[in-house]
Amino acid sequence: MNDMTPIAKLTLKDWESDQEVRWCPGCGDYAILKAVQRTMVDLGSDPAKTVFVSGIGCSSRFPYYMASYGFHTIHGRAPAFATGIKLANPELDVWLVTGDGDGMSIGGNHTMHVIRRNLNCQIMLFNNEIYGLTKGQYSPTSRVGTNSPTSPLGSVDRPASPCAFALGAGGRFIARGFDVSKELSGVLKAAHAHQGAAFVEIFQNCIVYNKDRFEEFAVAKGAEASQLWLKNGEPMLFGSEKSGGIKGIALDAEKLVLKVVDVVAKSDGTPDWQAAGVIVHDVTNRSVAHMLVELPFGPFPMALGVIYDDPQPSFEVALLGQDAVARQGKSANLAKLLAKGQTWTVSGTVAPEDQGPLSNV
Repeated sequence: MNDMTPIAKLTLKDWESDQEVRWCPGCGDYAILKAVQRTMVDLGSDPAKTVFVSGIGCSSRFPYYMASYGFHTIHGRAPAFATGIKLANPELDVWLVTGDGDGMSIGGNHTMHVIRRNLNCQIMLFNNEIYGLTKGQYSPTSRVGTNSPTSPLGSVDRPASPCAFALGAGGRFIARGFDVSKELSGVLKAAHAHQGAAFVEIFQNCIVYNKDRFEEFAVAKGAEASQLWLKNGEPMLFGSEKSGGIKGIALDAEKLVLKVVDVVAKSDGTPDWQAAGVIVHDVTNRSVAHMLVELPFGPFPMALGVIYDDPQPSFEVALLGQDAVARQGKSANLAKLLAKGQTWTVSGTVAPEDQGPLSNV
């Protein structure tokens, strides 16, 4: 098939590999897998031009289950492989799959640099706040007090925030979702549309070692009061009359922090968010993005959706463009390259008395 040959409309089955899906029954990874496969169908993606790259962990089995190209690499090093793949063939659509242990611990350095460099790829970090594959040790994102084989008295580590980490690394696209959310596919499509490194944190339920860790917000019942789904150009509203009233997020101008405010209805029944001072979401506002990813759940709802989206030229475009300029007016000549600089020719034989200890090797 050449690039001019039209691709027939693919279905969900076309993105399902022949491998048996082997996660624990009830694992949130199943829902994420289906969401990604549906996203591929909706995007009209070509499996022959799509690559899923993973490290080590439960999430890293992902490439086996996608009917596309894939690499199951080594612990924490998926970003390095993804970078090489994209530079070798910029036309490939590269998806990087990692977990809170793989991507935030041993792979934290690699994750930082693929984001900082702004490689054009989608980074999905599955966050279940635990090491699942290695049997339930606490991870970099585990909450203070988490009981595990490596913290039997409760973890005293302060957890890392993947989205705050990505922003701090210079990320240009930051988003959040969770495994069973109907909105997850839309978040992934937005990530795919972004030109550059698109970082998506996906809260994922580990049914065995950290069951229902996100049940406070990742459930259908009461979701309107616990979830703040951000949409560019729309006011930050959440809640309903059934959940205690409509509320919104406003800026405390004196303290320069976000706060929750009550929103009353107008005479026509629509929420009067302007009068309450509710702010409108601007995906290019980096300062507010930092505030949103740091909001403590409880006093605030969980900020979900596209939090920040402000693209800049991607790494491979800049690097390959630089290479193209450097090669202008030049032709490839390996022999000339080898002969450049200090070269010499050895001829004749070496006298026995001048031979070194390795001369006969």
